Order: sequence, then structure tokens, then C-alpha cells
Amino acid sequence: MEHIGQMTIELILGFFALLFATKLLGKTQISQLTPFDFISSIVLGELVGNSIYDSEIRVWSILYAVALWAILIYTIEIITQKFRGTRSFLEGNPSIIIRNGHIDREQLAANKIDINEVQQMLRQQQNIFSIREVEFAILEPNGTLSAIKKPKYASPTIEDLSLKQKAVYIPIALISDGKVDKENLLQAGFDENWLRKQILKRNIPRFEDVLYAEWKEDEGFFCLKMNS
Repeated sequence: MEHIGQMTIELILGFFALLFATKLLGKTQISQLTPFDFISSIVLGELVGNSIYDSEIRVWSILYAVALWAILIYTIEIITQKFRGTRSFLEGNPSIIIRNGHIDREQLAANKIDINEVQQMLRQQQNIFSIREVEFAILEPNGTLSAIKKPKYASPTIEDLSLKQKAVYIPIALISDGKVDKENLLQAGFDENWLRKQILKRNIPRFEDVLYAEWKEDEGFFCLKMNS
């Protein structure tokens, strides 16, 4: 029982220590992690994991290890922000693997990737199914691929088609899982009486019967009824 109690305390403290370290180091998404960030995250988790299951390691050892590692990572982040010259070494540089429609085999070899991997990344990340469509492709330090299509394969823009540009509006969720978001409703400039009229027009008697509803300035009111 004593071991269970100690493990419980270590898990709780380790959880909040990792949570604090994550908040401190920022909200970088998994897809944006550089190899250094990825390795750091693994090591940080291993420090807590190994400490929890080793009965000889005390709680303060866990906190110290997590704190020290977080400080080291945070220091590296500050260094790369303040000194541009360190970024290429610590974060890596993007590599142009397709230039003017031609594949740079030296860059492929330097980054340890082959044609098949390039094709896979183009399909998955850029929705491009043929290398012939690509004018430039850049392998980013985090391993993702950015690409620019050749002009004849690029999608036309509003400017290309000489169309009038429209304003862009963000949809505002008004009801979610039968619950009215009063703050969003007020932000949209409406009240519950207006909202009730909108759902009654769609033969929905109660807010609880609405799965999702939103307001968009240029498209109006939209809702989905809760499944029976």
C-alpha cells in the first residue's frame, strides 16, 4: 500500500509538472515539431515514467529532473529567438528538393529521402498526385513538404478570374448538443427569442432537440436536428 501511495503522489506531481512544462514551452503542434523538439518531448516523458516505476527515486527527484530539462529546452528556444545564427544548427534549414520542376537528387540524399517518399508527401500533404505538376517543393525542418504548382496546374484565384472579392466571416456556434451558448448568441447580436423562432421555422420545438446551430453573417442561420 505504501508503494501505491507513493506512486499516486508521483503520478499526480509528474502530471502537473509536465503540464506546466508544456505550457512554458508553448503550443507547438505535433506536426510542427522539429527533430530536437520531438526528442526533447520523449526524454521529458521518459524522465517522469522511469521515475514513477523506480521505488528508489523520490518525488523531488522527478520534479528536479522535469524542471531542469524544461529549463534547458526553454533556454534553447530563447537562444534561437534572440540569435538568428543559431537557428540553422538547432532547428535545421528548409531544403529545396524540387527546383524549377527538376528534382535535386543531392538534396534528396542529404535529407535521406527517396522519390517514393516525396510522392507520398505530395499526395498526403499537398493533394498533388504527379511530380510533373510541381514547380518548387521545399522540405521543412519539421519534416513536412511545402509545394508550389506550375502555373498551368495552379488553381485560378479570384483576381485571375476578375471576380468581385467578398468579405470573410467566421461562423458563430449558437447551440451545441442541445445547449445554447448565450455568450456567442449575444456576440452575434441576437437573443433566445430570435433563436427559438429560427428553430421553430425548421420544425424543431426545443433547443434540446438541436444537435448544432450556427450563425454566419453572409449565409445566415444553419442548424442540425438531434437524431432520435
